[in-house]
Amino acid sequence: MAEAPPTEYFIQGITSKGKKFRPSDWSERLAGVMSCFGPGAKGPNARLQYSLYVRPTLLGDLKVVILDSRLRDIEPMAFDFVMNFAKDNDLVVTEACELPAHHGTQQKIAEQA
Repeated sequence: MAEAPPTEYFIQGITSKGKKFRPSDWSERLAGVMSCFGPGAKGPNARLQYSLYVRPTLLGDLKVVILDSRLRDIEPMAFDFVMNFAKDNDLVVTEACELPAHHGTQQKIAEQA
């Protein structure tokens, strides 16, 4: 039996009143606060990587930050920081889970057979 994906919170770049949130790079900035240098990367090869638990994305033309609920167990203060950012800025937050890229593929193959 497959393990259920973790709950994720989709923090949308739109307020509860329907106004688009500014600045336009807010999602990259928020996720950047939670980024760290990649594992084993030092010196001139070091580069920042977004956290697996806080990552920016686009849904259509809407900027979104996906917050993984597992961050609450690892670092509760970081989880609260991101959720409070959304609350303080009146951003729409939806609780869900992101579907894997291959979602529905097996079902479609089975239906075609």
